[in-house]
Amino acid sequence: MTVQRSTTVRNARLDAIETAIGTSAKVRIYSGAQPANCAAAASGTLLVEWALGADWAANASAGVKAFNSTPVAGTATGNGTAGHYRIVDSAGTTCHEQGTVTATGGGGDVTIDNTTIASGQTVNISSWTVTEPGA
Repeated sequence: MTVQRSTTVRNARLDAIETAIGTSAKVRIYSGAQPANCAAAASGTLLVEWALGADWAANASAGVKAFNSTPVAGTATGNGTAGHYRIVDSAGTTCHEQGTVTATGGGGDVTIDNTTIASGQTVNISSWTVTEPGA
């Protein structure tokens, strides 16, 4: 049996993500494979970090949530190949989400303009979307 939810419920569940993470979250891109879960210590080299705005994600619509505006531009502080991302609270101490990173069009959970990153390079997040199942 497959559980189905109304669009209203799906949107509310997605909007709870931003509420739980809080305002002015940070997105970090690291090299290598992501840790086993968000509670595990960060792994790989930190390549770039973005401080998001106070209202960093748009209200969910049709069961999909995305950043308020893209691209989100940042300057790299490390060198390497992007492997995964983490979204952390504004203090940068608690990981609330992690996932894959690919180049734009590659189908990752976060897509960026170039996965080969050099310190000082501008890196743009082209998309971050979460789709709530149960339609």
